[in-house]
Amino acid sequence: MRGLLACATLARRAGAAATSSARRHLAGAAEAAEAELKKTALYDFHVANGGKMVPFAGWSMPIQYKDTIMDSTLNCRANGSLFDVSHMCGLSLQGRQAIPFLESLVVADVAGLKDGTGTLTVFTNERGGAIDDSVVTKVTDQHIYLVVNAGCRDKDLAHIGAHMEAFNKKGGDVKWHIHDERSLLALQGPLAAPTLQLLTKEDLSKMYFSDFKMIDINGYACYLTRTGYTGEDGFEISVPSENAVDLAKDLLEKSEGKVRLTGLGARDSLRLEAGLCLYGNDMEQHITPVEAGLSWAIGKRRRAEGGFLGADVILKQLQEGPKIRRVGLFSQGPPPRSHSEIVSNSGENIGEVTSGGFSPCLKKNIAMGYVKSGLHKAGTEFKVAVRGKSYDAVVTKMPFVPTKYYKPS
Repeated sequence: MRGLLACATLARRAGAAATSSARRHLAGAAEAAEAELKKTALYDFHVANGGKMVPFAGWSMPIQYKDTIMDSTLNCRANGSLFDVSHMCGLSLQGRQAIPFLESLVVADVAGLKDGTGTLTVFTNERGGAIDDSVVTKVTDQHIYLVVNAGCRDKDLAHIGAHMEAFNKKGGDVKWHIHDERSLLALQGPLAAPTLQLLTKEDLSKMYFSDFKMIDINGYACYLTRTGYTGEDGFEISVPSENAVDLAKDLLEKSEGKVRLTGLGARDSLRLEAGLCLYGNDMEQHITPVEAGLSWAIGKRRRAEGGFLGADVILKQLQEGPKIRRVGLFSQGPPPRSHSEIVSNSGENIGEVTSGGFSPCLKKNIAMGYVKSGLHKAGTEFKVAVRGKSYDAVVTKMPFVPTKYYKPS
């Protein structure tokens, strides 16, 4: 009996030791995974202000702070939000042929832009699919500034770099600079302009949506673009990384607490309410700009001349119409999520949800997805499958919440 008890005791001790070892291993693995994540210049600032850090596209980023995601979303629409979006990749293309080079890769009429203005565009592949979407700014005829998505950075840089090498071997003149020495802040909401105006001598009332300037903000040399990812008026501010924390503090202080630090959770709610695509969900390598509802981003000259990757596919879709289209949806029941099936009232599969959730502003479910052409018109009714059950849904126009971009009257 004593032998059996001794064996049992040893077994318990061994089990406890194994459990303890497993816990240490898991904790160590979690710490190692955290250590491998890249951190922006504002990481410690986020943690000090209660940021809940999560892995995102290889970075440790705040998903929210002390406010709930719903409260943060509402505060952005009512007052303002400050986001750290330094995980995104800013780069400059320079040289006599920077514009023709870029136009071989994107659908925008970059040459047609006025200096100091920009536009949303799409990098396409040979099949017309989207490699990434990007805001492209024509600083001058020989300087293009653009920002690409964090999750697409590696493939975008490889794609641009390979084509640039081939372009230059044929006598082209273009080079690039990746702005890893800079951080990127997004100041969004109705208080964005009045708050920022307190920190610069530049008259922001003369700077409209998609305009770009290199200006001094509180003594820091910044690239300022009047743009954003929320549907609100606002700015993206590229600032030297050594000044990023100080600029964030300055902006929050000047707003007297009304502009709040806001994380990726609310940023996703805001962009969905604005009907804006999230690459990897609503746009992918097999989705063309026409299917994604971005035909307006294809310049008139580009429609006539082509000259970008996949132009034959895209121009044919512009003429004949695509087989699928991105739509906005209102639905009943639980909020639909990415990959929720869209079915007709007779049970036929007609598409798939790509983004969805509960709208803090509208207090109802909203979603985006792709359906067969002909079923994309506002008012069309069908079902969405959520957790094995079907719920009523109806196509609605986007944006779900009206945008407030600052444009000339």
